[in-house]
Amino acid sequence: MRYAALVTERFPLHPSAKDPEYRQSLKNIKKTLPKVIESLEALKPRINHRYSTLEDPSKPLSNRVISQSTRSPGASYYQTGSSDPAIAGNSLTLAAAENSDFAVKLARQVMHERDEARKTTHYPLSLEKPGWEGENVELWHEWSPTPPKDKDSHVQERQNRIQIPAKLNELHQREAYGEVKTKNEGKFYIPSSRDEYQYPSFKISQSTNLNQEPLKCSKPIFSPPPKIPAKFSDHNVILSRDIPPPRPCKVPPDVSNPKNLPSIAPNFTFRPSSYLENGKPLRTVFLPPELRTEFLRVAKPNTLKNLETCGMLCGTLISNALFIRRLVIPEQESTSDTCETTNEGALFDYCDKEDLLVLGWIHTHPTQTCFMSSRDLHTHGGYQIMMPESIAIVCAPSKTPWGVFRLTDPPGLGSILNCRHTGLFHPHEEINLYADALRPGHVVEAKGMTFEIVDLRPH
Repeated sequence: MRYAALVTERFPLHPSAKDPEYRQSLKNIKKTLPKVIESLEALKPRINHRYSTLEDPSKPLSNRVISQSTRSPGASYYQTGSSDPAIAGNSLTLAAAENSDFAVKLARQVMHERDEARKTTHYPLSLEKPGWEGENVELWHEWSPTPPKDKDSHVQERQNRIQIPAKLNELHQREAYGEVKTKNEGKFYIPSSRDEYQYPSFKISQSTNLNQEPLKCSKPIFSPPPKIPAKFSDHNVILSRDIPPPRPCKVPPDVSNPKNLPSIAPNFTFRPSSYLENGKPLRTVFLPPELRTEFLRVAKPNTLKNLETCGMLCGTLISNALFIRRLVIPEQESTSDTCETTNEGALFDYCDKEDLLVLGWIHTHPTQTCFMSSRDLHTHGGYQIMMPESIAIVCAPSKTPWGVFRLTDPPGLGSILNCRHTGLFHPHEEINLYADALRPGHVVEAKGMTFEIVDLRPH
């Protein structure tokens, strides 16, 4: 949805959209819209189903929440959290500033699970393998080239990620017969619904067929019949072994204390901590406190030469909050007053490969104070029109240490986008063009939050 909105609404308003250099790229991006619309149409029934389930008046709200959060006991957030908790509608809201410690733990847990899942399912697109047929060719790049040790759990994970909930029961029954079969030369194949699969001739264990009638006793007629359970059938016994019933909570969790919060990630979402001047909410951005110090260390050689340095703040969306976890230093050309990125394609490819969102930028003022110059305002306008939560961090080592800013909306963002001045530095008639995003604002420093520095500059 965000991609479609960016291409149709945001990109045409970008200051560089009319430049001949980017006009053809914008046309190429628009060609991908039909496929995106098809994906949205496929997601719409799932969202409607989830919404109708949550709004079903015949079921108490507590039962609806428990049934969704315990649908697959023991499953990870990456396997079962197919949608953000803010969208699912069954989560508890938390204040970001008061629960920053919990946010750090949550981000560490979720990112670890996502990284493990990517290692399991990712396969390079450039490595093509023959032997795939029909609609299943597009799934090849997501499979591991070697069979997993636990086939059933791996197949179930893939099904949970690519199938709609209405087909889950059918797919779980298929698992008993094996979804992944080996063809010649070690290739893997997932049979589609149109394939006719020849089942093996050996007898299937009766315990895997829950709908089969119980076999009659083969003992002589004078033998006593087996006792019939009074309350539970064999069907229920088998189910009870596989999926234990959820245990209800006697006392609701104290959401004000992160130590009392369960570790199931989809149950929680961070509520907006700040709002734009037009009333629209801003998602919280969690910032590692040590990031600016490490950035100044990387920028020190340029600072000593009175040259500016810039970096990109990249991160991930988790539970309706944005976590900055990567500082990327792109290729750039610097002067004492400006810093221009070059080879932006390398930055885009890196973010796409690592599944990162660009949440803002950071740069130095080697000899000036900490403020947003007119050039900085125009630069940040391109970021903020794409994502309202985008931030600009300015570091002035020789003066005021640093600041975190955003454009006001209104009047700042609209004024900058409509500005037609061509000079490198020029005044604006409007006042109050930008505001502090840290104190107060939607940016929260999260102590203990880790991040990485990636330098894309040639050495």
